[in-house]
Amino acid sequence: MLLLLLSLFLIVGINGSVLDNRVDDLWSDECSLPPGLRKEILSYQPVVEKIIRKVVGGDFKGETWQSLGKFVDKFGPRMAGSQSLEDAIDYMVGELANAGLHAYTEEANVTNWKRGYESATMLSPRKADLPILGLGSSVGTMRGGIMGEVVAVESFDELDALPDEAVKGKIVVYAPPWVSYGNTVQYRSHGATRAAKKGASAALVRSVTPFSLSTLHTGYQDYEDGVRKIPVASVTVEDAMRLLRMYRRNETIRIHLEMNDVDKGVAKSRNTIGELQGRKENSSVVVVSGHLDSWDVGVGAMDDGGGAFIAWHAVKFLKALGLQPRRTIRAILWTGEEQGYWGARSYQANHSQTEKDEFNFFIESDIGTFTPTGMDFSGTKEAECIFREILQLLAPLNATQFASPVDGGPDISVWTDRGFPGASLLNKNEKYFWFHHSNADTMLVEDPDALDKCTAIFAAMSYVIADLSIEIPKNIKF
Repeated sequence: MLLLLLSLFLIVGINGSVLDNRVDDLWSDECSLPPGLRKEILSYQPVVEKIIRKVVGGDFKGETWQSLGKFVDKFGPRMAGSQSLEDAIDYMVGELANAGLHAYTEEANVTNWKRGYESATMLSPRKADLPILGLGSSVGTMRGGIMGEVVAVESFDELDALPDEAVKGKIVVYAPPWVSYGNTVQYRSHGATRAAKKGASAALVRSVTPFSLSTLHTGYQDYEDGVRKIPVASVTVEDAMRLLRMYRRNETIRIHLEMNDVDKGVAKSRNTIGELQGRKENSSVVVVSGHLDSWDVGVGAMDDGGGAFIAWHAVKFLKALGLQPRRTIRAILWTGEEQGYWGARSYQANHSQTEKDEFNFFIESDIGTFTPTGMDFSGTKEAECIFREILQLLAPLNATQFASPVDGGPDISVWTDRGFPGASLLNKNEKYFWFHHSNADTMLVEDPDALDKCTAIFAAMSYVIADLSIEIPKNIKF
């Protein structure tokens, strides 16, 4: 059906005029869309500008920030498996309903890891407290803790070069340089397992951040099946580098570590959903989303309160403006993202029989809601050409930058990795990892004007995609 519609655009255009474009020229490397389709997309410029005016400088100015502030002040951190998260979900169902949206939840399984008492003390060559923050899914120590000498390394290669006897029974401290989040996070994710394979009793990992004021950053870590689980926690950048310097001076470092963290298995949670029904009966769906859960430090204003709130406010404002697109727009506030996309995976499983026809496009923000610059995208070349043309409508916000593939959409990767088209927000997030997964993730990170612009982008892009006369092409892999 999609190819038939595109062929019709080639032949007659949206106004019935004959077009000279040949089918094999439709999707060239230069993205030369058929004039009829380009004209249709351009026709949305007035409504996009109206959305921007209302959100950025009109009736809705500042509302996203005010609403987010009220939310995080009320519920604070919202860890998967916590009552705080479930109370926040109940609250959001009410907020979505009050906005005139079809509001409901769908059940999802999540992890139920609980942080307990955590303490580390350097005993020699001098006594000093070492602030720590356990990494998600970490096991605890025995009652009373453990004591061990330190082996400090900058890399896995450096660790692997040591004989097992030099590591056995010791506490491995990782002090890698910051290269990028994608590069440095491997020590948080796999440091415990790699140390355990060498016989270590525990691991401490430099907080994954490019900047520190003695700030601790947590995050999820994965144990490898079949490998002994050892306790693992983050330390500050300052302490990690100090321990590395001391170790390289051949000083004997001994640490007492105690952690009472525990994994309580699986808990029940819910994805929170608010829909703006489309004009077309049984239409496909455009998803706009962010995750509602957070870590148990900070209040999750940035990760991912901002993303969740620009998503649902985008749909709320479209409803308030009386804009009903051809297809349904569904705001989804995911649960359990921080421990591995549990909410998204549950949602996909629940919709696996209908997803091919049910979903048209996915949008997410989970890498900051700072001043927006554009959007990144994953999908077919045909879909990219259409998306890039729609993106030009954001010129009034100076937010037409394009990148590929999607980088800030972890939940929607459950679909985009299999060929569904999707996009996430590009923004000036150079300081995002300063605050990420730490007590510094508060409302002070969020700027009202930036949130307005991000909300306007989500509202405009979701509306145009949902209202186009054609579906966005997809190439689904099952």
